[in-house]
Amino acid sequence: MSQKKPPGKPWESFVEQQIREAMEAGAFDNLEGKGQPIRDLGIERDPLWWAKKLVEREKVSLMPPALALRRDVAQALGRLPQMRDEAEVRRLLEGLNAQIRKLNATIAEGPPTNLAPLDVDALVREWRAGATSR
Repeated sequence: MSQKKPPGKPWESFVEQQIREAMEAGAFDNLEGKGQPIRDLGIERDPLWWAKKLVEREKVSLMPPALALRRDVAQALGRLPQMRDEAEVRRLLEGLNAQIRKLNATIAEGPPTNLAPLDVDALVREWRAGATSR
């Protein structure tokens, strides 16, 4: 399809000719999804459907960093009771503290963060107390 359109030949017939020649040469035989229904065909879309798909595919967060960190901390603290190993609990909490310190030092936009580093020893004691009662 790197040919130039000959002068005087309509675009439509030129494109159709190239498609036909590519089909005859087998250029479309091994395409991904061949023989399968087109995904999301018939789904009513909002005007920003493409942007939402991009955000979903690229796993981009539209949440300000301070709010995303609060969410991550809350989710991580909610997972603590299911953890079985103290070293794993400490790794998780130290990782959260590293994120909190980094964000507190670098945040430049969005709502300010008011998260202080977590008290790892106190949270581990709480985790131990909960683990012994299970």
